[in-house]
Amino acid sequence: MLCQNCQKNVAKVHVTDLPARAEAEDAASNPAFEERHLCEVCAESMELPSMTTPKKSTQEIWKLLQIAAQQTRNKKSGPSCPDCGMTLDEFRKKGRLGCARDYEVFKAHIVDILERVHGARRHVGRIPGGTVSPVDGQHRLVELRRELENAIRDEAYERAAHLRDEIKALESPPAS
Repeated sequence: MLCQNCQKNVAKVHVTDLPARAEAEDAASNPAFEERHLCEVCAESMELPSMTTPKKSTQEIWKLLQIAAQQTRNKKSGPSCPDCGMTLDEFRKKGRLGCARDYEVFKAHIVDILERVHGARRHVGRIPGGTVSPVDGQHRLVELRRELENAIRDEAYERAAHLRDEIKALESPPAS
């Protein structure tokens, strides 16, 4: 494409003039813009505003890339534990949590997983190295009675007998 001004040189500068607000309001029926294609010589003589981009050093570019990569990682990883530093992505890769606080930090993300794996949303078993508290014993009795009713309804009498014996063992006071 040739320069629209001198019609001699190749046009390397492309200028788009947008109408000013006042002109745009007056020319509501003609909101078009004007494009001009100029060679470098003609563009310099017209004193057009230039948008030169400052040259960046390799180190500056590298720093910008590192910042962008870190921001992308932070967006992907989601929450992270303030105690151990574990991220949600790390948990998903490893399948293990880093510390006890991770259960609180990642609660919204792991509740469904724990329910699928353990069959419950709360701990119902024994505590390692401890005995069963009275409250835990009551929860266990309620659970066993519910299972006993289901076993009787399903006519699984052997299972029902086993559950009955387990309930009696929990209800009877421990022998001293």
